[in-house]
Amino acid sequence: MSQTGYLILAISILVALAIVFVVSFVIYKKTPVPAGCEDIMANEEKCAGCNKECMFKNREEK
Repeated sequence: MSQTGYLILAISILVALAIVFVVSFVIYKKTPVPAGCEDIMANEEKCAGCNKECMFKNREEK
């Protein structure tokens, strides 16, 4: 294959990857939040009775 062929192949692959990225990002943004995950940030009322260490408590302590 000539050098021009390799260049066209490389550009085609990059364009295809860019299209896959854009399409997957748009689909990700349009996907609704699963039920029960609307408010996943920790707050004092929800965490007051919990004695476990979790990622929410650790994130708020920092």
